[in-house]
Amino acid sequence: KKNVALANTLGLPVALYDDICDFPARDALLEAVRRAHIDTDPAYVVFTSGSTGVPKGVAACHRSVIDYTETLCRAVGFDEHTVFGNQTPLYFDAPLKEIMPTIKYGATAYLIPKQLFMFPVKLCDYLNEHKINTVCWVVSALTMISSLGVLEKNPPKYLKTVCFGSEVFPKNQYEMWRNALPKAKFFNLYGPTEATGMSCYWAAERVLEADEPIPVGRPFDNTRILLINEQGKRAEQGEVGEIYISGTCVTLGYYNNPEKTAEAFVQNPLQSAYPEIVYRTGDLGRYNDHGELVFVSRKDSQIKHMGHRIELGEIEAAAATVQGVHRVCCVYPAEHKKIVMYYVGDVEPAALSKELRLLLPRYMLPAAAHKLDTMPLTDNGKLNRRLLLEQATQNDQ
Repeated sequence: KKNVALANTLGLPVALYDDICDFPARDALLEAVRRAHIDTDPAYVVFTSGSTGVPKGVAACHRSVIDYTETLCRAVGFDEHTVFGNQTPLYFDAPLKEIMPTIKYGATAYLIPKQLFMFPVKLCDYLNEHKINTVCWVVSALTMISSLGVLEKNPPKYLKTVCFGSEVFPKNQYEMWRNALPKAKFFNLYGPTEATGMSCYWAAERVLEADEPIPVGRPFDNTRILLINEQGKRAEQGEVGEIYISGTCVTLGYYNNPEKTAEAFVQNPLQSAYPEIVYRTGDLGRYNDHGELVFVSRKDSQIKHMGHRIELGEIEAAAATVQGVHRVCCVYPAEHKKIVMYYVGDVEPAALSKELRLLLPRYMLPAAAHKLDTMPLTDNGKLNRRLLLEQATQNDQ
């Protein structure tokens, strides 16, 4: 119903499966469509999660989807022996990581029942029953298993490839997974819907320092990352800049929304000799000493507080190192000028605040820390920051 309402808002025709499944195929019309088809025709329109605003319909073409499939499979090593356990609903772009390689290789993909993600023990039973060896999950799905101690009691013993993304993986939870599955390969994947799916990957082939964030690594083949500073120039080594994405992966734009498309799909700021559309992600990043791209925070989570420019992601990263903290999210209701932290874990707010005073300068300390039983999530499993911001605003009125 939600997707039908969105389609109606955009003026898209709606075809329901139950209404069309019994119609006979019209071969002549299908052949005419195939003859006229080119690889820049849209393959789909998929809606963003809307976690920070109104969902937008992203139109991706066949060329982008095929290129993404080929480069993803080469980077991560999918093949005909891969057995996927799908976590994300099919009306998002995330299942491309399972569906397209399955078609390409004749691999196997299980669509895991959604309700199992509420019961981690039963979820791991399902993974073991079907001998699932590969998952490409959002971080919240992985931390639900590790934070409840299931990895020690009932580990998914067939997993050999674990891909994660969409959010920052708390280091303590990441280490739990690495310790529980020492022979598995882990990949951090990064990329927006507007670039067809994932654009960068980092293979966990080295031990990270205690205070080192998990990198997003290097771009997939045929993809270029531009890191642009506030002056519109290429960011220097170690300097924070906005992540721009260039290449075949860049989608066609937002369906029937030229204004928003023009804001995000822009001319490459580093060259003006010919038209070259790149995507502004709104994400901030930097390169570490290994030459790997590191996600810093969302640009819209960079705030000015007490005369200082602060990345809310840095506060979240610090809190995630505190023993007993499983998930954390910081918001900043601008009208109240307060940093508010929400977290899930075993530590009490007063104890957490005490630990943060040892990790952060005074101007970065949250004014309040609220302990939650669970984090609110969007339909595709990401943190619902918009909802938490609304809650923080209402609580302070």
